[in-house]
Amino acid sequence: MTFFNRFVIINNILDPPLEEGLSIGGKGMRINELYNQKRQVISLEIFPPKKEDSLNSLYEAMHELTSLSPDFISVTYSAGGSGNSEKTVQIASDIKNKYNTESLAHLTCISADETSIDNYVKMLMDNNIQNILALRGDIPKGVDISRNRFKYAKDLIFYIKDKYPSLCIGAAAYPEGHADCDNFEDSLEHLKEKVDGGADFLITQLFFDNLYFYNFYEKALKKGINIPISAGIMPILSRSQIEKMIFMCGASLPSKIVRLLNKYENDSHSLKMAGIEYAANQIIDLCKNGVDGVHIYTMNQPIIARECINRLKEAKNG
Repeated sequence: MTFFNRFVIINNILDPPLEEGLSIGGKGMRINELYNQKRQVISLEIFPPKKEDSLNSLYEAMHELTSLSPDFISVTYSAGGSGNSEKTVQIASDIKNKYNTESLAHLTCISADETSIDNYVKMLMDNNIQNILALRGDIPKGVDISRNRFKYAKDLIFYIKDKYPSLCIGAAAYPEGHADCDNFEDSLEHLKEKVDGGADFLITQLFFDNLYFYNFYEKALKKGINIPISAGIMPILSRSQIEKMIFMCGASLPSKIVRLLNKYENDSHSLKMAGIEYAANQIIDLCKNGVDGVHIYTMNQPIIARECINRLKEAKNG
């Protein structure tokens, strides 16, 4: 069944670049332009390592990830909230200018002021990066944010869009509702505020049941949210990872995943491969139903992106 007006057949998955040179360093490409081409956008996410000596491993992973020809790669603001924004800029710049892949730099605002935001944005622009994922970030424990300049992602979005109108701004969406909201309607209203503030596209939090995404998408359209939405998919790799994600994000756990966790409780490798297979099936179903895009949370592991994309190619050729 098809849930979306902008239906895209699966044969359009992983099309070659639209024009040679569009996403190569020197002139940035706004990510919303990719969606405007009426093709499904396939993107990946990585994070800066906490330890400096882990950068080599990350760059080895980046080499393999970029060879898969994703439409863009996003880089989180820092690992574990360490706040080292220079790593994000460095990695995003290398993705863009060395690996010839469009990059999306995350930016959290909860502990920021206008000066720090301006400095960060200017560093990105100096490196030909035109795309920012604007996020609130986790509120530090015991910290009163009532006097903060930027309390919510919508405040950051409005500020960047007003001061740097040439930039493309992405925002986060929550198919099962934001964990801090009392109900789904409140979460949807806050999302509409981000869109009204200038967000150009959305990337969702992870989910394990596609029906949550389809329900969210339809309600978002009825709310007047008509910008592109990429579905965020993260494979199951371990029981501890799942427990952490449920605690942090409030994502529901389908019975199929519970059965996988029980079946491979003592076999970590088989659980990882079964988790990747489950995620790949989610992605194939989403693409068949015409989603605007899919964003794969790779956790810096190329095998996740490679297996999911290979499955997409098999579905395309099948």
